[in-house]
Amino acid sequence: MPLQKISEFDTDYHNTIGKDIKGMGIYVQGTDEKIGTVSDAVVDEQGEFRYLIVDLGFWIFGKKVLLPIGKSRIDSTADRVYVVGMTREQAEKLPEYHEHTALDYDYEERVRGEYRTPSVESSASLDATSALTAPVYDRNNYTYAQEPDLYDVSAHDDQTFKLYGERLVASKQRRKTGEVAIGKHVETETARVSVPVEKERIVIERVTPKDAGKVVSAETANFREGEVAHMELYEEVADVQKEAFVREEIRVQKVVDKETVEVQETIRREELDVDTDGTPIVKKTDRA
Repeated sequence: MPLQKISEFDTDYHNTIGKDIKGMGIYVQGTDEKIGTVSDAVVDEQGEFRYLIVDLGFWIFGKKVLLPIGKSRIDSTADRVYVVGMTREQAEKLPEYHEHTALDYDYEERVRGEYRTPSVESSASLDATSALTAPVYDRNNYTYAQEPDLYDVSAHDDQTFKLYGERLVASKQRRKTGEVAIGKHVETETARVSVPVEKERIVIERVTPKDAGKVVSAETANFREGEVAHMELYEEVADVQKEAFVREEIRVQKVVDKETVEVQETIRREELDVDTDGTPIVKKTDRA
């Protein structure tokens, strides 16, 4: 079962698993005490997480150890990894991990030996002479499935996780849809108006008087030369002027038309899938 660091197994693991676990803080579950940070992760030949390499700088300066993945609970939202049931005394006993440590069966057994809890059966099934013995594993046939408490992240009795869903949140944004510019321009046209005018003229009539041929005295007859009458002539001419007047009034205003629009979007929600595999489940009531 060759083990290797995750970056050696998949050089592009950041895009494969999403959020990088490296650098997350390590905390003791229950006390919330920080004991170190995740230095790296170790996977098997199938790419399954088996260990976290933990730098115990907050507990033991300069010491790195392996933490079986089943003894951890990863909270990617808070960038934290919680350790299940680890004490400082246990951490001090763990074999130290170095960059060139051979991750073989013997080294793993040393690590597992510090995390294992001897299986204790009910006292009713044991007689007075029975001894409590830890299980024995065969190095040739050993599989990680034999110890789910160390390697199965779903093996813990008490787990809490959240089901998420999506919902539509409606809001409004004001955006410009256009603009109207209003101006004026001048048009010209030729207008005509009729103005009655008067002109004076001289009419000269030469008529024969009724007493034509009548003899008059020399004194009456006034023979002379030069101007005998003078009259002035007048005429009217059109005097046209322009004046401005209010022809029309324009009112410009904005009005708001209201309408309801429907927006359709696909939303997701998480549902619980339970594979009992024949195992009876006791339904627990929701907490108040």
